[in-house]
Amino acid sequence: MPDALSLGFDTSAAHCAAALLQGDRVLAHRHEDMAKGQAERLFPLLLEVLAEAGADWRDLSVIGVGTGPGNFTGIRIAVAAARGLALSLGIPAVGVSATEAAALDLPRPCRVALPARAGEVIWQDFGPGLVSRADQGVLHSLPPGPPLMSPVHPLAVAIARIALARRADPDLPRPAPLYLRPADAAPARDRGPLILT
Repeated sequence: MPDALSLGFDTSAAHCAAALLQGDRVLAHRHEDMAKGQAERLFPLLLEVLAEAGADWRDLSVIGVGTGPGNFTGIRIAVAAARGLALSLGIPAVGVSATEAAALDLPRPCRVALPARAGEVIWQDFGPGLVSRADQGVLHSLPPGPPLMSPVHPLAVAIARIALARRADPDLPRPAPLYLRPADAAPARDRGPLILT
């Protein structure tokens, strides 16, 4: 019986990334930098990754999706796509934070830091005895902590690997966006127009 196929993807920053894995083997991987347009590019990119590996949607065993932190709209695009695909294909969807994906297979303890807006980074510490949540700040102003390390896997590959490892978890929550700050857009303060029926 062949190893399970895991599709991982992420649009949480200025990119659109996807990877297809069979067990530990990377069958296809794409990463395209883009400031906008992820919503229009995501599904064509996923189809290209599947085609490159000679796979079809029905061959997938699990979907992994980047849940942020990162760009508010980008996170929602990927999470909505993953939930819809999982529902239509009848397979689990696993949410993976960007910092957790960046820390995959790094020695512990470690700190990872990913570029964010306005010269800041999204960072998190990992390791025994460390209780750390993802946070955002300027790199040279972060509190003391474990050594800063660079990811060893591309983001989408790490997401697909983590999803594959977690797919059988009976308490697996649905993927949900991970935000560090509230959205830039706010609901209107004015009352809406009166609708006559």
